[in-house]
Amino acid sequence: MRYYLISDNTETQTGMRLAGIDGVVVHEREEVENAIQQVLFDRTIGILLITEKLAKLCPEAIYDLKLNRHTPLVVEIPDRHGTGRSPDSITRYVREAIGIRI
Repeated sequence: MRYYLISDNTETQTGMRLAGIDGVVVHEREEVENAIQQVLFDRTIGILLITEKLAKLCPEAIYDLKLNRHTPLVVEIPDRHGTGRSPDSITRYVREAIGIRI
């Protein structure tokens, strides 16, 4: 199993490529959906990394992958500009999930 990146900027792709992760740079919704379809055809891809910005372009496709498929595992990553999440997003997630305030 290998990683694959769908990114919206070349800097992220270059950094991941240096780590040995192949990928593609796309910008439009249709391009993202086509890239996801190509990933689904390649059974060697076990983890799909996608930038948060692109995941927001086609949330239906991302939700379908997360909910209805065992592989690839979809991981949304921030790009070079940072994340769109609030600074306490992980703490809030844990608190909502298990009810413990940390």
